[in-house]
Amino acid sequence: MKQPFPKRRFLFCLLSVVARAEVPDTTAAPQPAKRSLVKRMADGVKQFVNSFSDVDTTYIEPQRYIYTVMLQNTYTYELYKLSTAEGNSVTFAPEPTIKFGPYVGWQWLFLGYTVDLRRLDGNNKQEFDLSFYTSQIGIDLFWRNTGNNYKIKSLTLAKDIKPDAVLGSAFSGFEARIRGFNLYYILNHRRFSYRAAFSQSTVQRRSAGSMLFGVGCTWHKVNVDVAQLDQLITDRLGANATMTAPGDTANFGKVQYTDLSVSAGYGYNWVFARNWLLAGSLSLALGYKRTTGNVSARRTSLGDFLSYNMALDGVGRFGIVWNDTRWYAGASTILHTYNYRKNRFSTNNMFGNLNIYVGFNFIRR
Repeated sequence: MKQPFPKRRFLFCLLSVVARAEVPDTTAAPQPAKRSLVKRMADGVKQFVNSFSDVDTTYIEPQRYIYTVMLQNTYTYELYKLSTAEGNSVTFAPEPTIKFGPYVGWQWLFLGYTVDLRRLDGNNKQEFDLSFYTSQIGIDLFWRNTGNNYKIKSLTLAKDIKPDAVLGSAFSGFEARIRGFNLYYILNHRRFSYRAAFSQSTVQRRSAGSMLFGVGCTWHKVNVDVAQLDQLITDRLGANATMTAPGDTANFGKVQYTDLSVSAGYGYNWVFARNWLLAGSLSLALGYKRTTGNVSARRTSLGDFLSYNMALDGVGRFGIVWNDTRWYAGASTILHTYNYRKNRFSTNNMFGNLNIYVGFNFIRR
């Protein structure tokens, strides 16, 4: 008679089989150790940063040197035009600022010192302009306070009075401030290079263009001493010549507002000869003007809101450069325009700079 298979022996055999199956195979290839969270985050940041330099090298040649030395001459200019509802207008502009000095660069970072050749006459104008470019994005930073060297460049009076006796007159009753930034994205960044035209950190080898999209935020303040302006005009042109109508003195020429904008535009780099580049771009911005000063009565209808709170602004960039990767020379300009309108007056502001430079790169990567 067969004895039944003991349950204890059966369980022992089953556990032995499972234990053998779970013994690790020491001959298998070792598994890679898991990266720490900090390591994964660092690699992600590195990959993200490297993506800003990802370009099509058949169109854009990257920089092959680490350092650069450059000598630059900078001209800055600006003007303000104020207009009334009656058709009168006056334009103020200072003498252009001329700066000259050396720069030293490391990869994308430039440091330099320039001397304002016109500040020796006691002008207290303060200005700061900086443009920074990667292959995908760019940013313009600016901060400006007016000096005391404004002059009347043009004058139009509704009474058809000839303004010749006033043109070129110095006017100390004008004050203007502007500060802000423009940030933009280059859609075709793998083939179109802003840096080739405006920072010489790449070389455009084949012609290409790109759409540009951006946002901006600026703060503006304009203040004109209307009594002093009218006194100057009547002294030179007679008692019948005045800039403002009765009752408008309190509102004319005093404005303080914040400009929030979105922009779109197009840029093109034309390689017209070996190592030569002619570049140009234009962006139009739709800006919302939020007044922070007491300028005039508030408007409530949709038509008035669009007419008195929305306006078109613009940014233009143009340049020509010769660059054989070792030596480079050229000229570039950036021009900003801003417009503001209320029911009794409007302002138009334009400012920018022109750079003329020559430099060379050294120590290859």
